[in-house]
Amino acid sequence: MQIYNIHTGNFKLDGGAMFGVVPKSIWQKTNPADSNNVCNWAMRCLLIENGKQLMLIDNGIGNKQDEKFLSHYFLNGDESLSKSLNKIGFTESNITDMFLSHLHFDHCGGGVKKIGEEFELTFANANYWSNEDHWKWATQPNAREKASFLKENILPMQESGHLKFILEKEGQSSPFDFMEIFYASGHTDKMMIPKVKYKDHTICFMADLLPSVGHIPLPYVMGYDTRPLITLKEKEAFLNQAADNQYILFLEHDPVNECCTVKHTEKGVRLDRVFPLKEIL
Repeated sequence: MQIYNIHTGNFKLDGGAMFGVVPKSIWQKTNPADSNNVCNWAMRCLLIENGKQLMLIDNGIGNKQDEKFLSHYFLNGDESLSKSLNKIGFTESNITDMFLSHLHFDHCGGGVKKIGEEFELTFANANYWSNEDHWKWATQPNAREKASFLKENILPMQESGHLKFILEKEGQSSPFDFMEIFYASGHTDKMMIPKVKYKDHTICFMADLLPSVGHIPLPYVMGYDTRPLITLKEKEAFLNQAADNQYILFLEHDPVNECCTVKHTEKGVRLDRVFPLKEIL
């Protein structure tokens, strides 16, 4: 099995929204904001090559939204989904499985493209994996999250016949033998955190449970989370498990750091070290 970092570009979000109740005087030490109080964030995805299977986990924001929408998020950087795939010898048509941690636009927007006035799947040969509870949550959105669940990003998966649901079964959290799934419902309902078995490591794709190393202390919870107190419990449980087992945490949104490990300290779980994914390949 081989794994690859697929960088789809950067975008910007309000620093206060990203750190919730934590004062700017504290969070800006790790994530400095510009004059508009926004911080730069990555949209970093993970590609898994496993025999005949080529799975991509998340796919970034895409480029089909109109200029007004994209202007709110200050897309920047030279990377793109296509460029990153091409660099390692793949194209969108090679992807067999598109695993979606959740259906917010910055995680699934690249999975659908616009051709003229029609929407088509970017990965025409792939199954698109979500779960039934989260799908219902996304297609019948609450007022708080409605702006993050865009129907043009989501409905074409089902209309094309490529949508598949991962079922939670007792003793089995994933249909893939190289992956387990941790379900988290604090950020949004039933977000999936893949735990990938690679060589002697467990690599966890952290999605929005841990956006960056700046979010490791427990109170550092995003204002975007729908159930922040649940996030606190899920984050505490996961980070303790990560410290106990030396999980490698793959950071989707950290603008600088691709991976990190955490450790137990007198102040709770804290950052151990940061490193690029290629260090373990």
